[in-house]
Amino acid sequence: MADTIDYILETDALVREFRGFVAVSSVSLRVRRGRIHALIGPNGAGKTTCFNLLTKFLEPTSGSIRFNGVDITDERPAEVARRGMVRSFQISSVFPHLTVLENVRVALQRSLGTSFHFWRSERSLRRLEPRALALLAEVGLEEFAGVVAVELSYGRKRALELATTLALDPQLLLLDEPTQGMGHEDVDRVMQLIRRIAADRSILMVEHNMAVVAGVCDTITVLARGSVLAEGSYAQVSRNAAVLEAYMGTAEGGLVGPGGRG
Repeated sequence: MADTIDYILETDALVREFRGFVAVSSVSLRVRRGRIHALIGPNGAGKTTCFNLLTKFLEPTSGSIRFNGVDITDERPAEVARRGMVRSFQISSVFPHLTVLENVRVALQRSLGTSFHFWRSERSLRRLEPRALALLAEVGLEEFAGVVAVELSYGRKRALELATTLALDPQLLLLDEPTQGMGHEDVDRVMQLIRRIAADRSILMVEHNMAVVAGVCDTITVLARGSVLAEGSYAQVSRNAAVLEAYMGTAEGGLVGPGGRG
């Protein structure tokens, strides 16, 4: 039991087939509680399919998924989210014509079960503002509370999306390519943000930017052709000959290129 408690998420021989094509093949994954864990791999490795299986947007062909020691293999996406496993997506999904504060407040309404109570008075919603402002402070957006979301830079929109995700109070946060399409300044900001929000949460992320992976992740699982190729620290996997072969077609040099989408 102690070993199970140490891991917030575990999969056992997870398989997903699409009409005979095996996209995920016998993937056994263990995400340690309180750590940042990356799932990387070259194009077509099965990373996004694996994420979709974990969050139940896809059903596994076989295998099992356990969250906090509970088998969630047959649960629906909403049930998984209520348990505390919450996912952000590659494309930012904020309300562009609401303010930054209003975006977070909407997310907090959802967590309270009042998402569709649009007729609620402004006064009744103000009780959510202290928590909303605290979340904005956590992602470094407190000074942008009154700004309309469409006016934010791309990096800050991703930070706002994280704030709305954190409003659901996740235990495990799944980040799908959080720095995709960002310039260097925004990448640095998001790396700092990931470190900050990981202080009291577990994170599993798919990421193509190897500098980000090296800079923030404790453990890295490398997928290739739907299977686990290697696992360990960045220093370990970046020197693994099989990993270099999968990424670069050669066992020479170092792991420096992007992993792309999978």
